[in-house]
Amino acid sequence: MDPEAAGQNRLTELHELEEFRYQAFESMRLYKERMKKMHDKHIVDRNFKPGDNVLLYNSRLRLFPGKLKSRWSGPFRAVQMFTSGAVEIESEDGTNKFSVNGQRLKHYLGITEEKWDTMMINLKEPHYANEE
Repeated sequence: MDPEAAGQNRLTELHELEEFRYQAFESMRLYKERMKKMHDKHIVDRNFKPGDNVLLYNSRLRLFPGKLKSRWSGPFRAVQMFTSGAVEIESEDGTNKFSVNGQRLKHYLGITEEKWDTMMINLKEPHYANEE
């Protein structure tokens, strides 16, 4: 085997390996950009104003989940927003005031109560002709 040809062959393999690494890096970069776009598309910008009704996420409930227990408590009323992202909230009756991270809050839309007219229907056992 010629040492000159072996050296040239090794150099060619190193260039191919470097090109393969570059293509893998570029593919990974494009994949990360696509995933970031998909992720950012689902982010909801939550801008609270004083007087808004909000729900507070209870992160401790995640450790001991109840099957049908909601992790959101409230509603609370937003009092003041800080530049750091914190929000001062108070309970609906105005007794408790505390500051929380704005990322733990979401807008409370409320439940509209509808009045339903109910009608009571009493059902009787059917009377068959061959029963006597």
